[in-house]
Amino acid sequence: MQLDKMLLEDIVHIWTVARTKAATLVNTALIDAHWQIGQRIVLEEQKGQSRAQYRTFLLKELARMLSSQLGKGLDERDLRRMRQFYQYFPIRDAVRPELTWSHLRLLLRVENPDARSYYMREAADQGWTTRQLERNISSLYFERILVHQSVPLSTPSQQPVSPFSIGPQDVIKDPLVLEFLGLPMPVDFSENELETAILAKLQQFLLEMGKGFAFVGRQYCIKTATRQYFIDLVFYNFLLKTFILVDLKIGPLSHQDIGQMDMYVRMFEALKKVPGDNPTIGMILCADKDEALVKYSVLEESKQLFASTYRLVLPTEEELVREIQRGQQHLTS
Repeated sequence: MQLDKMLLEDIVHIWTVARTKAATLVNTALIDAHWQIGQRIVLEEQKGQSRAQYRTFLLKELARMLSSQLGKGLDERDLRRMRQFYQYFPIRDAVRPELTWSHLRLLLRVENPDARSYYMREAADQGWTTRQLERNISSLYFERILVHQSVPLSTPSQQPVSPFSIGPQDVIKDPLVLEFLGLPMPVDFSENELETAILAKLQQFLLEMGKGFAFVGRQYCIKTATRQYFIDLVFYNFLLKTFILVDLKIGPLSHQDIGQMDMYVRMFEALKKVPGDNPTIGMILCADKDEALVKYSVLEESKQLFASTYRLVLPTEEELVREIQRGQQHLTS
């Protein structure tokens, strides 16, 4: 006797939905418990006469007594994390329900409240896994976007971001961290091999580029009456409603690279741009750039041309901070 296929599919669907709901309920209950315990600890600490001494005593003693009653699972480190959770998110409803406690534990590492709000919003909206969130925090994703901005990114604590108010500077990052390509250092590959490696890891590359990006083509051809030109990579950003042209360079930025990208953008505007799209953006992705060259070129004033560097290994936080600070100093000088 053969089973009805619909019966099998219905039971699989019902069971899968039930397991998803159960996991969601468990996650919500876990987050609620952590928040309530953190709140209770903070309220108790506020009663202490000597706060610093009382806080230390309270957590140590509380952890000892909880272990005796509940066994392992609530040690002093856990209690500190719960207290921090409440302090960072004193309004329970401000925590995005799409996130798990594992996401929130990563967010507790972020001291900058604007960066923390940004990561929470993006992780929820873009469906970042905990692995993606951890990588973006460790690679200073938020700070790298700020390099090109004259004003800070909007956050939930300030003014919500409208898709219509986003400009190129809100999605261009500098530097881009491309450790996932697995390319050797020092450089022992061609620009064509760099391009091939990016396409092989296109999903990770799009995530690193930012939200709203869609891949259009490789070696995208533009023809004039007398010649044809090939742009390394072309993307479309549906938030910006614009094409983004990317030229890859394995060496440092040169004035020839800037002139070439300026020409590509002008040609694309004239020959390929669709009515209703915003101005085309050109991005030169290079191994290094001289800020003096940037300052005294069309890059300085243009709102359509950008130069970003890339790193093939995950830099330390200190290295990234220094590089970001150099970019910010250039913008304010």
